[in-house]
Amino acid sequence: MNKPGFWILLLLLLAGVLGLSLFVGRYPAPYWMPPARLATDPLAQRLVFALRLPRLLTACLLGMSLAASGTVLQMIFRNPLVEPGFLGISQGAAFGAAFSIIFLGASAVTIQASAALFACLGLAFSYFLARRIRYGGWVLRLVLAGIAVSALFSSGVGILKYLADPLTQLPDIVFWMLGGLWGITWQKLGTVVPLAIPALVILLLMRWRLNLLSLQDETAFSLGTQPARERTVLLVAAVAATAAVISVAGVVGWVGLIVPHLARRLFGADAQRALPASLLIGAIFVILCDDLARTLLPGEIPLGILTSLLGALLFIVLMVRKAPERLR
Repeated sequence: MNKPGFWILLLLLLAGVLGLSLFVGRYPAPYWMPPARLATDPLAQRLVFALRLPRLLTACLLGMSLAASGTVLQMIFRNPLVEPGFLGISQGAAFGAAFSIIFLGASAVTIQASAALFACLGLAFSYFLARRIRYGGWVLRLVLAGIAVSALFSSGVGILKYLADPLTQLPDIVFWMLGGLWGITWQKLGTVVPLAIPALVILLLMRWRLNLLSLQDETAFSLGTQPARERTVLLVAAVAATAAVISVAGVVGWVGLIVPHLARRLFGADAQRALPASLLIGAIFVILCDDLARTLLPGEIPLGILTSLLGALLFIVLMVRKAPERLR
């Protein structure tokens, strides 16, 4: 799928999903609000423009960031099972949020700042540990370091859960780790955009280098790349985008794992097409999941539950179906 028509169709699909989602919800009736009501109902106007619009834009940015990061990490590590939480990023953010809830207060600003800080520390710790490992290639060392750091942060979250007040702090930790966009405002969206958008631009501009960086270091170097430096730039950009969005949305799983697989099935393995496709498909996927989260039941379903459920089902379908011999 490399014809311009397919890209236009995908862009129109994203615009259509985004526009229709503005009118999906439980006011004034379950599931749908007639667009004409915006002209006569001041409450509907405030609901759409003050709550739903920033939430949908954040969902769009969340899907793009996680999907693009997953594509980059899977190609750099040459492993189709890698996702943004692989290097201790998601687990570090979860630890930071839990730490803030218990020791720094449960305000949105402190939780967001602490989650972003520990997400970046997760990557830094993984990188430092990988430099200290004395066997294997760089990719293998970073894989092992990421596994170890993720396990450490997961254990830390377990300890913090044990220390948390079961009536006040523990529910906040659990709901944050399940992921959700119910608290998104224009102010929170404004804190995500300055970090996530530049990081995504860097990934898009360097997407043509991903094809070379997915090769062995010796081969990539002979083709004119500087593997260590360029991989570091791509990793930092991917982590920055991921840390920005999960600091406000919580841990949202499977998006960075399943969307790159869908993009490669539809548009081929070339990163010049697969990465932009991942951005668009990821945004559509998360917006649709968020629509279901806030519409199916009177109480909102955590977004991370739906992305994991639908992502796992899609993953099973992709694995049991035979891939085309050649994707264009």
